[in-house]
Amino acid sequence: MHRKIRYQEVKVQALEFEMNRSILPSHVDTVPMLGIIGGTAIMHTQLSNPTKQMIHTPYGSSEVMCSDTIVLLQRHQFQTPPHKMNVRAHLSALAVLGVDIVICIGSTGSLHVDLPPGSIIIPTDYFCTFKTITIYNNSLTHITAQISTELAQKLSTLFPQARYGGCYVQTEGPRFETEHEVKYLAQYGDIVGMTIAHEIMIANDLQIPCAAICFVDNYANGVSNTVASYDEVIRSSKQTQERTDAMIQQIALAFS
Repeated sequence: MHRKIRYQEVKVQALEFEMNRSILPSHVDTVPMLGIIGGTAIMHTQLSNPTKQMIHTPYGSSEVMCSDTIVLLQRHQFQTPPHKMNVRAHLSALAVLGVDIVICIGSTGSLHVDLPPGSIIIPTDYFCTFKTITIYNNSLTHITAQISTELAQKLSTLFPQARYGGCYVQTEGPRFETEHEVKYLAQYGDIVGMTIAHEIMIANDLQIPCAAICFVDNYANGVSNTVASYDEVIRSSKQTQERTDAMIQQIALAFS
């Protein structure tokens, strides 16, 4: 009985959230509030007077680190695997805090031999057909799927060493893709990951401009002679940790 009552409460809150996005706080008339979503590396970003907060939303709670103009959100908080992440709660938490723009930073696998590990890519589109998520479960609407061209171009100017353009393909995880899956996905995309497309989907729902910058940590299965493994991803990520930290700091300074 209590569970049913709780469900009805959350459903009402979610419907109110869907219908009243326009009254969420915004800073567009002053200094834009920047939200950065990333892995563990983002927690090394230096903020002015940072505070840790647990933000409660109709979809669950998310932990964030805040300053006056920046909100950092670690997507795998509490050791949550990619297929279990509560993306709706994460992005809704940013909306509740008044975030105006979102930059997603993620690790990916390369679908093409000419995009080796160590590369940086700023995708301008995504491909994700296995599962669509949305905040619109209680009202009828349709949303345009898009990565913000303005933000992507600004990232490209900030990081001229990055490849601008290309398609991010999202799979469900947590397993890596098979060789035949990779051959299929390579027809449509350039890099493959397990998180960012869903984050962009919910940002679109919430009408928050969103773009991404991705690090290539490994070749997807079958692209080279190596077999994709989690150990390889971790090893590659550690080797480029300083570079990643510096780039996150640049994003924080340039967009806030």
